[in-house]
Amino acid sequence: MVDIKQPKSLESSLAKSSSKSNSFWRIAEDIPQSLSWILFATSIIFPILLWFLISQYAGIDSIFLPSPTNVIEALGNLWSKGYLSKDIGSSFTRVSLGFLFSAMVAIPLGIMMGTFASIRALFEPIIGIVRYMPAPAFIPLLIIYLGIDEAPKIALIFIGTVFFNVLMIMDSVKFVPRDLIETTYTLGGNRWQVLSQVISPYIVPRIIDTFRVNMAASWNLVVVAELLAATEGLGKRILLAQKFLKTDEIFACLIVLGLIGFAIDLFFRLLLRFTCKWAL
Repeated sequence: MVDIKQPKSLESSLAKSSSKSNSFWRIAEDIPQSLSWILFATSIIFPILLWFLISQYAGIDSIFLPSPTNVIEALGNLWSKGYLSKDIGSSFTRVSLGFLFSAMVAIPLGIMMGTFASIRALFEPIIGIVRYMPAPAFIPLLIIYLGIDEAPKIALIFIGTVFFNVLMIMDSVKFVPRDLIETTYTLGGNRWQVLSQVISPYIVPRIIDTFRVNMAASWNLVVVAELLAATEGLGKRILLAQKFLKTDEIFACLIVLGLIGFAIDLFFRLLLRFTCKWAL
């Protein structure tokens, strides 16, 4: 038989081609950096391009679907008039305070519930019931109890995030290896040392991930709160734009909300990378 061999150059090119085609479908593995940047750019450019084409050539009135150019102009107008900076500042302050209070309660309570079965049995039933109550349903009560200033808006964000933060942090304690706890006791450690020097540091990466996930709920809730009673804020700006059919301003505020959310998500990712390198 005649052994037909392919040239080495052809074999190497085929191997490279196969490698590139398989990069997209790797399971539980990183993809090449170049491919990652291409996909990242595509995920942003393609929807904007599709939006532009539909708004220009589909015959849809700009009142219902403004073009990207109209939205950019609306952003510029809102910024030049000072509305956008004030609205972002108001919404960001409300979210920050509400989520901060939520974190201050959720971290110690979640760790205690995950560590001690007695604490979990005491708090988990009531938290499990209340967390299924929609946070916006508390708005009438919050207005009755706290008025219409900043307090009910901050309280709404607190109510809408604290219970999920608590339960997710509680579940994080389950991933602490039992061997670490037993080793601490063997070396003479006490209960407080196990709690403060073993369990708490071990779950820091999961706490950061919990906050990164649940921060989105805070922005959803602040917009809901501002739609009902506020003088400033991105939610209030959306409501005012809706009254006067300024859909370009509605799109502009939605884009700003998306960019803020993306920036916050990136912040938590970087925080995790630089503070918990051992967990990556």
